[in-house]
Amino acid sequence: MFVVISYDIRSDKRRNRVFKTLKNFGQWMQYSVFECELDKTNLVRLKDRLNECIRPSEDDSVRFYFLCEHCKQQVKRIGGEKPRKEGAVIV
Repeated sequence: MFVVISYDIRSDKRRNRVFKTLKNFGQWMQYSVFECELDKTNLVRLKDRLNECIRPSEDDSVRFYFLCEHCKQQVKRIGGEKPRKEGAVIV
């Protein structure tokens, strides 16, 4: 499944941990936005790791937007990095 993930984290330390976690699962697109191609197992694994990084009580949040294949093909970009062709490396 194709997932766009955005985050808003107050603490620099926690934000860096979220960034490093997401970098292992997908492609960094903008400051707090990643695009990930995930199966169900890796989605659960990612959510578990992110839950360890954030503090909802301090207004940290991570949002997941699931796009179908047709919607994924409709994504348009102006400027910025083009998505890479190879799959994400999962550590």
